[in-house]
Amino acid sequence: MSDTDSFIDEVTEEVKRDKLYAVLRRYGWIAVVGVVAIVGGASYNEWSKSKAQAIAQANGDAITAALASGDEALARAEALGSAGITGSARIVADMIRAGELHAAGDSKAAITALAPYTVDATLDAIYRDLAILKTAMIGAKEITPEDRITQLAGIASPGAPYRLLAEEQIATAQVEMGDIEAAVDGLRAISQDVEATEALRRRSLQMIVALGADTAPQ
Repeated sequence: MSDTDSFIDEVTEEVKRDKLYAVLRRYGWIAVVGVVAIVGGASYNEWSKSKAQAIAQANGDAITAALASGDEALARAEALGSAGITGSARIVADMIRAGELHAAGDSKAAITALAPYTVDATLDAIYRDLAILKTAMIGAKEITPEDRITQLAGIASPGAPYRLLAEEQIATAQVEMGDIEAAVDGLRAISQDVEATEALRRRSLQMIVALGADTAPQ
């Protein structure tokens, strides 16, 4: 190789290095940001999980403490209402509080505690439908059977999380209205539903017998 060729090769290598350094100076920050994002993202995820776990633990402790605050249902309801419970745990706490208020004999206050959740369209059906179901059960003496059936019909559709329990409550309301035939038909359907639990089937059959009807369809 001549001196000229050697010189050209050296210049070419220098040019390549200069271009590489220029690229690194211009775009190297992207790689750095990428690394920081990956490392930082992993750290944030761990921190976020840890924070969520701590909040869940605190909410659980608050609910437990409220339920252990006294022997009287009203005292427990008041403790649940004043506890600093946040997020979805607040919904659960209010569901329990409604039950305690009902046990204390204050059905109207129990219904009021559940009311915001029964009409919240943004709420997950697991919570909203449960609030509607509990309202119908707790409010048996406060809400007419016709109104309860109207409320329950919306959560008794196929695929709804508490469909069969809603149908059971509809049958109960129909009995109150004197519509025994409709109630028995509904109870028979529940007793034969593959999704019904053994306890629910047994209750349905017992109600049919108590109503003086045959458990098998005619």
